[in-house]
Amino acid sequence: MTIHYSMDIRWSEEDQAFLVKLPEFPDCQTHGESYEEAVKNGREVLELLIETYLAEGRPLPPQPSTAA
Repeated sequence: MTIHYSMDIRWSEEDQAFLVKLPEFPDCQTHGESYEEAVKNGREVLELLIETYLAEGRPLPPQPSTAA
């Protein structure tokens, strides 16, 4: 099963870090000192969220549409 979710990664001058928001999981976010670290941390959080939802029997949020 392949699951795809979005990550919104933006530089924050205030925090001096790349902030990662997970639009399908609005209460969850992470960050990284580099863009690569932000992507890695975002993937780790998404994996943990998916594992947790499945273990608890909770439905996953809908995946974003890929239609152009």
